[in-house]
Amino acid sequence: MAGWIAIGVLVLVGLYAIIVYNRLVRLRALVREGWSGITVQLRRRADLIPNLVSSVEGYATHERETLNEVTAHRTDPTKARGVEETAIADNAFTAMLGRLMAVAEAYPDLKADDNFRQLQDELSEIESELQGARRYYNATVRDLNTRIQSFPDVLMARPMGFSEEPFYADDDISIQTAPVVRFGNGA
Repeated sequence: MAGWIAIGVLVLVGLYAIIVYNRLVRLRALVREGWSGITVQLRRRADLIPNLVSSVEGYATHERETLNEVTAHRTDPTKARGVEETAIADNAFTAMLGRLMAVAEAYPDLKADDNFRQLQDELSEIESELQGARRYYNATVRDLNTRIQSFPDVLMARPMGFSEEPFYADDDISIQTAPVVRFGNGA
């Protein structure tokens, strides 16, 4: 009788381990999916920048330094390794985009240009989608990390090769929002 109880307990522990493992695998897959969403939006933004810079170049020829800087660093976030390095590169590039939009503010003809406005709208859409992708990623990281750190999953997570994932953090308060774009006079 005691042998059957021991076998029953072992079977239950084994089934629980399988359930925990499968749940952690699912959560890790969601984190990877979330990260993929961020990289897709960063790539879309990097691909849009040359068109935006070309539109501005025709009007703002003496702003060459800003234009060159934006063009040179547009792929930095997509080349970065890991969450922290990507967040830093993304934050720096977002600040550069803010400077580019400030340059555009100085040229009323540029702001009235249909091509520029379309590119500006696309950039705004990408920034919104990027913000959503960051939130999704951080939510999946939160769920995975909570499971890995919670009892009794913590007893099995680390031995099974699971570890906490880093959050996509933005430590610079000045760049936590998309660049401000004003249309019209503002008066």
